Amino acid sequence: MSKILKIHELEKTYNSGSKKLTVLHNISFDVEQGATFSIVGPSGSGKTTLLGICAGLDQPDSGTIELCGQNLGELDEDQRAQLRNKEVGFIFQNFQLLPTLTALENVIVPLELQGAKNASKIGIELLKKVGLGDRFDHYPSQLSGGEQQRVALARAFSTSPSILFADEPTGNLDEETGEKVIKLLFELNKEAGTTLVIISHDLDLANRTQQILRLKGGKVISNEKTAL
Repeated sequence: MSKILKIHELEKTYNSGSKKLTVLHNISFDVEQGATFSIVGPSGSGKTTLLGICAGLDQPDSGTIELCGQNLGELDEDQRAQLRNKEVGFIFQNFQLLPTLTALENVIVPLELQGAKNASKIGIELLKKVGLGDRFDHYPSQLSGGEQQRVALARAFSTSPSILFADEPTGNLDEETGEKVIKLLFELNKEAGTTLVIISHDLDLANRTQQILRLKGGKVISNEKTAL
């Protein structure tokens, strides 16, 4: 099976006053196309920094990132943005919905950026799939946290991304609502055949993926396949 994400000897350092703080140290791993993969670790372990670099939102000090067959280090900012628009989906802990747009409008924004002519049709179908067929015209402020995250799920899958990064997707939800969202996430992902990379501190959630990368202090402490 081909590798959709290849990370090799990644290093990332930030300046902290007069000192340098290494947040990622010699990180290497691969993700197979179509796999479910989780990156876990305590707060401050470098998970979110690693996600940003994997998706081309940030750049490492050294090392290589190959995403969807493209070496991100060889692309400029505009080219990385084009790659994300075409191949990558995101789900965030705080939903990241645009407050002035309705649920449907939020879902179809990525499609419109791609110039899709059937954006509204796709958006309506996805909102129905996530159980929001009666919420098309509602604004984020009129939706519960769970409903907002379901809109975010629909938006993430709207462009049929090759890879989807989910950063603490249930972090702002109660346990019951979070379980419903995760079940829906895996169902949509299986149906779409998308590669799913979940960033989380929740080991129960991580154990539902096929492979778990554990970070601590910016270093990989284990990289193991689960029993799935």
